[in-house]
Amino acid sequence: MERLRWTGAIFLVAVTVHGVDHLRRGTDVVSAQVVAAGTFQYVAAVVAVVLVFRGHRWAPIVAAYVGFSSAVGFAGAHLLPHWSSFSDSYVHPVAPGVTFFSWVTALLEIAADAAFGVAALLAIRHSRALDRILTRA
Repeated sequence: MERLRWTGAIFLVAVTVHGVDHLRRGTDVVSAQVVAAGTFQYVAAVVAVVLVFRGHRWAPIVAAYVGFSSAVGFAGAHLLPHWSSFSDSYVHPVAPGVTFFSWVTALLEIAADAAFGVAALLAIRHSRALDRILTRA
């Protein structure tokens, strides 16, 4: 569970820093759908991390869902060419205001999202193994 706490804290920092980059760029340069998705993801991240730090039994499952869905969603929004109103493409055409800092924050967030999801799966596996051990005793 310690690994999940560390990755959760890093995940929340990465999401926040990426959000700061969006504020720097201006919320008017992205669609309402991107703003809504980002806001939803930030709330989901806070809820997942709070559950983790409170040691809630659902924390690993919520963390896995939030971590992996965030990684896929943000990779799709930023690393693919423009494909819909959920796009904020950093590749083609490059969205307004994208800088090196934007790239760093986006890649850091995607990596932190995935790490949080992996840590959650490891916590789930560990808790199931512990349950099997305890039920045998």
